[in-house]
Amino acid sequence: MVFPRLLLFGVALGGYKDSEMSLAHQSVGHLKPGMLCLADRGLSGFPLWQAAQATGAELLWRIPKNRKLPVIKRLPDGSYLSMIESAPATQRNMTGSTKPITVRVIDYQLPGMPDAEPIYRLITTLLDHEKADAVALAALYHARWTIETTLAELKTTLKGADIVLRSKTPDLVKQEFYGLLLAHYAIRKLMWEAALTRDEPPERLSFKQAVNTVRRKLPVYGAIPPSAV
Repeated sequence: MVFPRLLLFGVALGGYKDSEMSLAHQSVGHLKPGMLCLADRGLSGFPLWQAAQATGAELLWRIPKNRKLPVIKRLPDGSYLSMIESAPATQRNMTGSTKPITVRVIDYQLPGMPDAEPIYRLITTLLDHEKADAVALAALYHARWTIETTLAELKTTLKGADIVLRSKTPDLVKQEFYGLLLAHYAIRKLMWEAALTRDEPPERLSFKQAVNTVRRKLPVYGAIPPSAV
C-alpha cells in the first residue's frame, strides 16, 4: 500500500515460497477507517476483499473484465450496484462468513490511449454515487500505478541498480530490507516537510535529488548515537 509517490507502509516481507496473496492478507491488516485502499485485479479474491473491508477502510480495486457481476441497480453516473461472492471451492476453505457482499461496479474505457484495454472494471465499497462520482474514482484509480515509481525509488535510486542485498542469512536480509524501508520513509518525510515550507505538492519534488542532498550532508554530522538524540 502507498500514498501516491510519497511513502510505503504496511509492508509484508516473506520468502520465495510465500504467495503474493498470503502477504497481501498481512498487509491489509494495517488499513484503518478513513483510508482508501487501491489494488490490482490479481488481488480481487473474495477472502481478501472481505478481510480488507472488515478494517473499516474504503476499497477501490480493479477486477478482471470478464468477471460476471449481476446488475442490481443502475446509478445515474453509469456505475451500478452488484454482489460479489466466494467460489464454491473457496467457501470450503473459509472459516468466516461466506455471505455475498454488496459492491459498486464501475466500467470505463480510455479512448485514444495507446495500448489501452477495451474495458476496465473496478469495484468499490463507496456505494453512494453522489459522494464519489464514477469518473472521479476511475481517474483516482490510476494513481495506483505510482507504486511502480515508489518501488523504483527503493530498489534503484536508494539501493543502487547494480547492488544486491549484501546479507547472507535470512535474519540479516530482513534487517537490511527494513533498513532500506526506513531510509526511504525518512527521506520522503523530509521531502514532505520541505514541500510544506514552500506550499508545494510533495510529489513534485525529486526523490533522486533528495537522496543526493542527504548523502552530501551526512559527512557533516558524522555518527550520532541514538542516545544523543
